Amino acid sequence: MLTGATGFIGQYLQKALLARSEPVKAVVRPLSANRDLLLCGVHSILADLSDTPQLISAIADCKAVIYCAGSVRGRNLEDFRAANITGVRSVVDAINRTGSEIPLLLISSLAASRPRVSDYANSKFLGEQEVIRHAKFPWTVFRPPAVYGRGDREMLPLLKLARKGIVTPVGPPQQKFSLIHAEDVAAAVLAWLESWPACREQIFTLDDGHSGAYDWREIAETASGGKYRPFRIPGSLLLAVAKANLLLSGLFGYAPMLSPGKARELMQADWLCDNESLTRATGWSPEIDLEQGLEKTFDNHYNQNTER
Repeated sequence: MLTGATGFIGQYLQKALLARSEPVKAVVRPLSANRDLLLCGVHSILADLSDTPQLISAIADCKAVIYCAGSVRGRNLEDFRAANITGVRSVVDAINRTGSEIPLLLISSLAASRPRVSDYANSKFLGEQEVIRHAKFPWTVFRPPAVYGRGDREMLPLLKLARKGIVTPVGPPQQKFSLIHAEDVAAAVLAWLESWPACREQIFTLDDGHSGAYDWREIAETASGGKYRPFRIPGSLLLAVAKANLLLSGLFGYAPMLSPGKARELMQADWLCDNESLTRATGWSPEIDLEQGLEKTFDNHYNQNTER
């Protein structure tokens, strides 16, 4: 069973699971506007994550449960709670009530390693705690860093600017961070499906394997072919814009991406991952470096030829 199937990473998971001939059940909200994003062959289960009886019924004959639902936009912790915390608890309770040993993979975020940085980070941490404290069955947590790829809405604006030779670093000059393409995340999930007993009750980070992670110079040179101009944004300015955006979101009723918490995430000195533990447990290793990932993301000719 898969939650969050119509989201960015979820769509890659659908494709990867179907390509492996795995039967896929996707829990989709009855009022979701994205039901048309389910691929042919995916069995949809119309239910809210709070609908425990429906979840129990859906889980009963599943090989595994992959929790990929999540909220990335919000004004405060409550805006993230339903998908990132309460939904996780509902699925945990449903699996517990089946009395089975069905394994759960929670796709969390590297942000969960620093819950005090933002409400989003705290919500991902608290979601992990729902699993760690209450699961009576095998579980695993993945903490990917920034995930990019075709269909992404978070990293894509920054990568588009970098492709034009413009980079806008906001953290310390030596800021480093890990990246991973969504196809590699999906491949890691498939590896987990085959090797989950070796992953019981463990939290894994995963990235594209680039030694030492990336700085903005490396991203700019890779994306633009070497011609780029850095425009450093002072942290104080970013925070001021984020606070203004938070105020406007309250007035106009939208969920902001750029909030003071998100600004603090962007200003961290590093967000680093290490694949070693996951590779040792599952045999998975990333296959897509940044250059290949950007080609997959931006080259329309490439995507048209490979996604048929």
